[in-house]
Amino acid sequence: MATVDLMVVITVIIFERINYIYLFANFLLVTPACTVWHLLVIATKECSIWLMVAFTFDRYIAICCQKLRNRYCTERTATVVIITVSSACCAKAIPFYFAVDKRRCVAASEYLTSPLWKAYEVFDSTTTPLLSMCLILLFNVLTIKRIKAANRLRRALRNSSEYQNDPEVANRRKSMILLFALSANFVLFWLPHAVHSMNWQLENYTFTDRYFNKPTYILQQCAFMLAYLNTCTNTCIYGLTQRKFREELKNGVKYLFLVKGGTCK
Repeated sequence: MATVDLMVVITVIIFERINYIYLFANFLLVTPACTVWHLLVIATKECSIWLMVAFTFDRYIAICCQKLRNRYCTERTATVVIITVSSACCAKAIPFYFAVDKRRCVAASEYLTSPLWKAYEVFDSTTTPLLSMCLILLFNVLTIKRIKAANRLRRALRNSSEYQNDPEVANRRKSMILLFALSANFVLFWLPHAVHSMNWQLENYTFTDRYFNKPTYILQQCAFMLAYLNTCTNTCIYGLTQRKFREELKNGVKYLFLVKGGTCK
């Protein structure tokens, strides 16, 4: 997840947003670079979202499906899921290769007028992020419901003092907070983009007309900004709330100081 989110920052924010608005690097407008970059932008955004869905499903299996957990929550399954999700996202981005005018590196005229492309845009905006948003909410609601049911059963089997000092209950509470934070973060940051996708406006998408005071343009750019900001916040929320991650981060900082001090071989 962190790797894909970093790729989103590089391909989308640096190469697309910053370059198109401020830098205008000509080498990105060369036909091979333009088409490859265009596919990378779409594929990395798709991977970032659907790996988040896969992570949420993994947490659901680990907490709610005791019999399936031992078979599903393995390193081999995680590898298969990551490869499958990434391949599917790349395959979904391939049709957009034909949406680019290879001579000028802008949206092709067929992409702007063809009913087939409009239908594919509806499919694309429905699955990402609307379907992914619904799946994340569904899995997290089921997970939190299971945690609350387990807590009620544990409370019934223990007295009040034992229940309040129970480390298992504390871990479950932390899991609920983490799941709620990730879900709320994803939904809030992607909701403007989802609303805008229902009535997708192709004008200004490639920044050919910079009408900064136009409400549609402002809504479009704010939706993009929040959606891309989500790639940073998700990784930070999950990483900084995990004890092992914090320990590794501290070890990394200590290692840097040791190297600077010359005491580390």
